[in-house]
Amino acid sequence: MIVKQLGAVWLVVLLGGFFVVGGSWAAPSSSEQSESDNEIAVSDQSDELTESEDRLVILPEIQRDDERFFLSSFKLPEKLTFAGMEVPLDNWQVRERIEYEFYQFLANQGESIILAKRTGRCFPPVERQLAEAGLPDDLKFMLLVESKCIAAAYSKAKASGPWQFIPSTGRRYRLKSDAVRDERRNLEMSTEAAVKYLKHLKDLQQDDWFLAMASYNAGEVRVRKLLKAQKVEDFWKMHGPRETMRYVPRIIAAKEIYSQPEKYLGLSQKDLYLPLETETVTVTVTESKRTLTSVAEEFGTYFLELKLLNPEFKKDMIPRGTYKIKVPRQTCPNRCFKQDKLP
Repeated sequence: MIVKQLGAVWLVVLLGGFFVVGGSWAAPSSSEQSESDNEIAVSDQSDELTESEDRLVILPEIQRDDERFFLSSFKLPEKLTFAGMEVPLDNWQVRERIEYEFYQFLANQGESIILAKRTGRCFPPVERQLAEAGLPDDLKFMLLVESKCIAAAYSKAKASGPWQFIPSTGRRYRLKSDAVRDERRNLEMSTEAAVKYLKHLKDLQQDDWFLAMASYNAGEVRVRKLLKAQKVEDFWKMHGPRETMRYVPRIIAAKEIYSQPEKYLGLSQKDLYLPLETETVTVTVTESKRTLTSVAEEFGTYFLELKLLNPEFKKDMIPRGTYKIKVPRQTCPNRCFKQDKLP
């Protein structure tokens, strides 16, 4: 029996039931117990409802027929590789750091399912560009940690786009940002810049992808200073900013989970969002400015869809000039965001 006083109201929980007396909640005494049992029987058999003050309200027990879910039913494999490099899981602190990120992803099952679904849409163009550049396919999992595959992602540090370039690095790799457009938000353009930057970091760190990714997060100069000050040459032995210490393990954990969504999330390939059917058109604005709504109408779509396909455009109109704009393929102007069933 649990008794609590809420202001002037007494709350009594007894065998899953509440006993209400005279406008207050009270527990029946031992001498009153048999009378309470009789009241239950009468209440069950009578069609007439008694006054609420005299009724015993029974709360049914919650039944759980399904098996209880435990995160511990998932185990990190004994061996992991990333970009052709073996992850030193035999090092106690390395395993713990990766397991932490592994279970963090799985703990938020709803978000993990959405992330897995998004990979069907955002990974294909990135996979092509990484393959053409001769870079490891595993690097695509950086997108899940950087931006959750959201093209218009923006951070407090003013990093923008799916690859989260800060303004200075964006300018270094010719990603323009002005009052009209932010090319860091364009998936293909920012991936091209990321490919160049990652190649540079890989060469700088003697082909060590763990250090290259840490440098991508914290900056190559900062990582170099940390390694020198601590007299180490291994990311897994480096002590750095908390975000950077978590960054590489989180990407490795993301690869393990999102490369096998059927194993960890119960999703098959057909559950992932389909790549969008689009084409790029040239739009020339001869007047002082033109609304994106009118551009959308011209190509059989609507303002919201055009903005989602072209997140680099900051305004709802574009000034005089020539622009490359992504629109729904003309064979599917009204269905490109619909999830079609696969055979």
